[in-house]
Amino acid sequence: QVQLVESGGGLVQAGGSLRLTCAASGRTSNTYRMGWFRQAPGKERDFIASITWGGGIIYYADSVKGRFTISKNTAKNTVYLQMNSLKPEDTAVYYCAAEKSGSYQLWGQGTQVTVSS
Repeated sequence: QVQLVESGGGLVQAGGSLRLTCAASGRTSNTYRMGWFRQAPGKERDFIASITWGGGIIYYADSVKGRFTISKNTAKNTVYLQMNSLKPEDTAVYYCAAEKSGSYQLWGQGTQVTVSS
């Protein structure tokens, strides 16, 4: 079973940067794609970005294009989310997830990101 652990969240001022890390352990060879999602209070969980383990195919939500960068270190089974030019509306709990058999089935516990104005 794959386990995902996020880290790197915190409090930052608007315009600042944070880098989130998602460390995957277990049988990651059974997963195809890693994604980052976020959920603000009272809102649904939204897709932010994804990257495939092989080939590094990347997708971004329009809301973060040009500000966030997803990357991976396959040897370390780790995925990163570099977040620049942060805005108060980026405040949310950020989750990483692993796609298996066509859907995101495996989720981390989440890490809080708070952007102050």
